[in-house]
Amino acid sequence: MTTPKREQRATSRSVADDLRAQIRKGKLPPGAVLPTTKRLAEQYGVSDRTVSAGVDLLKLEGLVIGEQGGRRRVRADRPITWNLTKFEASQRRDSVAMDDWSTAIKEAGRTPEQHVTVTREPASDEVADWLHIQPGDEVVKRARLRTVDERPFQISISWFPGSIAIGTDLEHPSDVSRPGGVLNHIGHPQRRKRDEITIRMPFPEESEQLELPVGTPVAQHVRIGFGDLGPVRVMKTIAPGDRNVLVYEMEG
Repeated sequence: MTTPKREQRATSRSVADDLRAQIRKGKLPPGAVLPTTKRLAEQYGVSDRTVSAGVDLLKLEGLVIGEQGGRRRVRADRPITWNLTKFEASQRRDSVAMDDWSTAIKEAGRTPEQHVTVTREPASDEVADWLHIQPGDEVVKRARLRTVDERPFQISISWFPGSIAIGTDLEHPSDVSRPGGVLNHIGHPQRRKRDEITIRMPFPEESEQLELPVGTPVAQHVRIGFGDLGPVRVMKTIAPGDRNVLVYEMEG
């Protein structure tokens, strides 16, 4: 006898619900390989197809990832704690060898690396609005793929007004760093900052760069740095939700 589609959906959902509960309770810990489809089908008394549909729901939620050979594994990531209160604070941790972000990752016992691409381009409407310049004005763009322990953890793109950045260290085609920060080094220190955080699903190119499992949301963190006369930089960072913990510390 054929099971109605509504009952099939309910059965696959119940399989997903039970496996999800096991993951949350630690019975299936991070990195654990799920039992085979055949074994799960026998355990729940359903068809292989129903089990696969249930596991697919967990993939869409980002709790389970598929691997070569057909194995399914509980996602296991060691997230970094990104303290946005201390990040680029007055007591910056930059050195000639590492910037503030890399230094913080190193202090946490992890291995940071940044892959940098530098270009000049006309400011988009969005970037122009952030920097208080005209659309089409020339800006210097520094795009970075930040990796931790050789795995992509963040995409970070900074734009600087061409009037202060062209011909400076900001156009150096590498992971350049200076004590106190490059902007301070070239005479345009950030006096205050404004943060904007948006939680959204990634764009296809972001998913590819960050090697995101299906169903993984990202935090978009935009930091606008203001100098004496106005914005001197805007930095947009895309941080996968499974690899980053964003922290703010406030008094009172």
